[in-house]
Amino acid sequence: MEVARDETLKDQHRLAKHLKLTWSKRNHRGFFLRAEDFFGFAKAMSQLRVEMLQRITDIETEFDGASEYSKRLASGPARTSLAQMTALYGPNLDARSHGEAFLKLFQSRLVPDGVYLLDEPEAALSPQSQLALMSMIAQSVEEGSQFVIATHAPILLAYPNALIYSFDRSPVQAVGFEDLEHVTLTRSFLNDPARYLRHLFDEPSA
Repeated sequence: MEVARDETLKDQHRLAKHLKLTWSKRNHRGFFLRAEDFFGFAKAMSQLRVEMLQRITDIETEFDGASEYSKRLASGPARTSLAQMTALYGPNLDARSHGEAFLKLFQSRLVPDGVYLLDEPEAALSPQSQLALMSMIAQSVEEGSQFVIATHAPILLAYPNALIYSFDRSPVQAVGFEDLEHVTLTRSFLNDPARYLRHLFDEPSA
């Protein structure tokens, strides 16, 4: 589906009307990725792998009795596609955990001097995987890449020297890491979870 007609992007289209991008150096490298897009992509890659394997099997049957050279020639495009998918994403994205598959996909698509727009990537990642993602981002930044990330994850928000803007206030404004509600709430909960859980699970007194 074309981005312009994707109904799940209505809010993004409305926001885009109020944004203006300027380039000090125009760049066509990079991508936009939402967590839900990743799950769909992994499923599509799995289906494509099945189709390529079936195509190779069909060719073996169709060319039964033909020379091995003829079989290799006929199945070449399917085998090349499989080899490229394996080189980029491993044997099977669907066979990995969501976090492992996300990191593999992300790692395979990073290029120097890229521009990357990520929408809540933490949805697919454990805390440990979020740290791994931060390491990949740091290496890519050293290679000239830039990242714009929409997130509520305290771990990702803690990226050193990140510029953080809050859209919870009007107008949008820069905020410090320590002033973020998600950070203070998460820290408070981890320091004394029982205090919060009492209010959630304690039976009201008679």
